[in-house]
Amino acid sequence: MDVASLLQINTAPPQLIPDQVPTPPPSISSSPTIAPRALESEEGVPCDVSLSISRTFHPKSKLLPPQPDTIFRSSDNVLFYVHRTVIREKSANDWNGRLPQLPASTHSIEDGGMGKVTSLPESAAALNIVFHAVYGYSCAHYSPTLDDIIAGVDAMAIYGVPPKDHILPCTPLYVLILNHAPLAPLPAYTLAAFHDIHSLAVPISTHLLSIPLGPGSLTDATLQRMGPIYLKRLLCLQLDRVDKLRGLLVSPPLPHPPTKTCHLAVERTRLTRAWTLAASRVAWDASADMSSSAIEAAFLPLAEQLTCPLCAESLATCVRRVVDGWSAVKRSIE
Repeated sequence: MDVASLLQINTAPPQLIPDQVPTPPPSISSSPTIAPRALESEEGVPCDVSLSISRTFHPKSKLLPPQPDTIFRSSDNVLFYVHRTVIREKSANDWNGRLPQLPASTHSIEDGGMGKVTSLPESAAALNIVFHAVYGYSCAHYSPTLDDIIAGVDAMAIYGVPPKDHILPCTPLYVLILNHAPLAPLPAYTLAAFHDIHSLAVPISTHLLSIPLGPGSLTDATLQRMGPIYLKRLLCLQLDRVDKLRGLLVSPPLPHPPTKTCHLAVERTRLTRAWTLAASRVAWDASADMSSSAIEAAFLPLAEQLTCPLCAESLATCVRRVVDGWSAVKRSIE
């Protein structure tokens, strides 16, 4: 008798245990709940527990032609049925040495037991992300939180599945993390930095232009996890943008040729002095995330002080030059 034959799958909607992770299924409509029964743990000590089964990684899944032959249990008692061949192919350390010597289907089942089940310390939400990454499927329809994603990616490294090699621009997990970046850029960037996923850190860094990086701005845990290399890249990005903005402000509007209404030297230099004063204020308040509208708001009011239309046109041209130049400054790390 195999493991699958012992599963009691209800035809009516099952009563899920509180910790069960809701996972939209590819092949079944709900996660069945296994009635409490003796479970042979890794230590061989039977225990009465109430278990749930992953909707995607269940005994009857069609992920691959052969039936799953290896069972993992999460810390919150959710079973994941996977293929030993896939795990061994993707993991460089036999799942941190936790991969059973024999697949679950080779173990005998006695008196209601469920065969060999390998318990893992991660939650079902984290393992769900890990196994989807291993199989190359998207888990976006589960709407995992960023904390769950971080736990899952960290678990990938533990189980010999290098995140740097599996979180690429063409993969679903890459897109999922990037979608979380606008609302939580620092944790997302720190995750990419910790696992040296440069292709992910670059687009996330565009959301970190306003984050303070001065002493005491980041926690010790964040600094340690981010590491000096990616912290320096982020710091250089902000400093370089501020320097580029100040450089754009140096050149004042060009004076126009003398006219009948604007010919005295003192009148022609009035705009230059006004620009210099406004540019000094902008340069003092300059930040890596300063908006183009803020720049325009600092200079365009100067036109109200001008009576010469040519001076006003020269001012508008200079403001456009600064705004266009500022828009072209790189917004991400190298």
